[in-house]
Amino acid sequence: MTRRCALVTGGSRGIGAAIANRLAADGHRVAVHCRADSAAAKTVVDALPGTGHALIAGDLGAPGAAHEVVRSAVGLLGAVDVLVNNAGAYTEQPVATTSFEEWQADWRRLVDVNLLGPADLIWQFVDHLRHRVQGPQGARIVNVGSRGAYRGEPDAPAYGATKAALHSLTQSLAVSLGPLGVAVTAVAPGFVRTDLTEPMLVGPVADEVRRQSPLGRIALPQDVAATVAWLSSADAEWCSGTVVDVNGASHLR
Repeated sequence: MTRRCALVTGGSRGIGAAIANRLAADGHRVAVHCRADSAAAKTVVDALPGTGHALIAGDLGAPGAAHEVVRSAVGLLGAVDVLVNNAGAYTEQPVATTSFEEWQADWRRLVDVNLLGPADLIWQFVDHLRHRVQGPQGARIVNVGSRGAYRGEPDAPAYGATKAALHSLTQSLAVSLGPLGVAVTAVAPGFVRTDLTEPMLVGPVADEVRRQSPLGRIALPQDVAATVAWLSSADAEWCSGTVVDVNGASHLR
């Protein structure tokens, strides 16, 4: 049986690394993408279960990067069946205290990375599916959005807005790609403990974050990865168009 192949963007750490690991454990060959930290991404690739994995680098906020990333993934893996758009950027930019120059720069960078990057990757991925021998049937796209798209991000409005747009893109493409047999879904995580967020979890802050969920704990990257892995499977086809909340009931809608 031919192993399925997956491209995971932003896979050098945190949630992306956990997704890559879970997909590899489920039998996928995985292309782990990073923006610039190839050493960290190589560490992830080397630790993945199974064989045949690959490393790809590229700044998805740059024009033309999506074409090179997908082309490289196809070249190294032979094909791509699952695209996980996990790469993203987060910037705090309170409107009352951010200069106009910083405001403009932040918005443009976050739109480029959080929305246009995934959109370009999806176009390139679908183009690959349409021209490969086995066709697009059974392929999966999973976008990593955010709880902030629904509850708002007062200090990071560009982040919240771009994640909301990614959720909308997910639902639009679920309809347009359904006839090709491609299921498109998203996950909306809440606060997740990663190496990037760990410095924030000191003293009372950790207790406050823990209290957000009635389950009484802080999410781990593996919590998100488990959901992404299931959405990437054949069993999840009928969830196409769904944005799955992965926030431990910390925000209900």
